[in-house]
Amino acid sequence: MLKITNVETLVINMPMKLDGPVPMQGGQARTSIDMLLVRIDTDAGITGWGEGFGHRIWPATRAAIDTLIGPMCVGRDASAINVLMDDLQRNLHGVGRNGPALYALSAIDIALWDIAGKAANLPLYRLLGGSPRQDLPAYSSLLRYNDPAVVARYTEQALKRGYRDIKLHQIDVASVKAARDVAGPDIAITIDTNCPWTVDEAIAMAHAFQPFCPMWLEEPVWPPENHAGLARVRAEGGLDLAAGENATTSDFKRMFEMGSVTYAQPSITKVGGVSEMRNIMALAQVAGVKVVPHSAYFGPGLIASIHCIASMPKESLVERYACDFDVNPLHDAIHPVEGRIPVPQEPGLGVELDAGVMEKLRVG
Repeated sequence: MLKITNVETLVINMPMKLDGPVPMQGGQARTSIDMLLVRIDTDAGITGWGEGFGHRIWPATRAAIDTLIGPMCVGRDASAINVLMDDLQRNLHGVGRNGPALYALSAIDIALWDIAGKAANLPLYRLLGGSPRQDLPAYSSLLRYNDPAVVARYTEQALKRGYRDIKLHQIDVASVKAARDVAGPDIAITIDTNCPWTVDEAIAMAHAFQPFCPMWLEEPVWPPENHAGLARVRAEGGLDLAAGENATTSDFKRMFEMGSVTYAQPSITKVGGVSEMRNIMALAQVAGVKVVPHSAYFGPGLIASIHCIASMPKESLVERYACDFDVNPLHDAIHPVEGRIPVPQEPGLGVELDAGVMEKLRVG
């Protein structure tokens, strides 16, 4: 038994290096990235690190860990992950099956798997089934910009960095055209629209985007849980669809049953951590749906996503949010080289957070 002795949180804020217009997210200027971390200590001296979804919502997620979920974990067996996570989910169902409580559980679960790997002296991907791959293809997930010329500029920058796959967060034809004109016909481009349209509007926009041959159209419908609407857009819009960064395991089950998506995008810091990611990947494999996880973060969540992707039977893409920082606590582990990102080979998550950097960037 590995008894949990302490659960604590900390928040860091990483200012972005901006060499052009400020990108937008959620209708607000995006100039920095928040990271909500959880540290779990055990009586064996093994420490695990996790990450809960932190963009804009971290105070609520942190409160859920500090005041409710963390105390539930102290004294429990860190090595009995399935038992502990099942107990936590059942005890917490009354506070909601999504949102900050589930983001908090995600952070706890990732840290537990980090501990499990360290206890077994194996990298996480080995615990999940192993992999012949030492690195994985990454795609540059560009932020949203208000000018097609800026979209073209950052598309060119991504190509110069060696990416062969690029995601746009644009909702207009002119910006998509600008990216395709720069990228040429051989670069895979995807379009993440962040749920702006009705079903009919989404179908019309899918038709408008067809000349630019996107690999997929992502989250085109509001609300994101309109699985029947997604299925209709997929059937009538003429493009492959991707969705799932806001979905739970039950949501994915319904999406697969309804034929809503070609690509499933579970977010490990939202969905319940490594444990639920495994469940979704199994459901997707049975349904014949490809899994390309959402991973727009830069801490243990990104690293855990890499391990999960590495353990899949077939190679899949890693999302790398297109942000640059002067410093980050994982250093080069988050940096793709020529469009590929390494799979850590040390035990657990395989990379240690730099305590000095965390202290420098700490905001809470």
